[in-house]
Amino acid sequence: MHTTLQPAGPARPSASEANEAIRHLVETRVDDEWPSAAYEFLLEEWAAASRAELSAAQ
Repeated sequence: MHTTLQPAGPARPSASEANEAIRHLVETRVDDEWPSAAYEFLLEEWAAASRAELSAAQ
């Protein structure tokens, strides 16, 4: 019998989804405070997704 492995955590967003989340974060920030931790997290997600998509395209 063959079993399918389940992911250990949530799937990463695509590069375009991460980019959209970055845009939303920037556009909806409050009191002109820069959400640096959230921005850094989303930027890392975008970079990882971009690398994965580029590797898959090659």
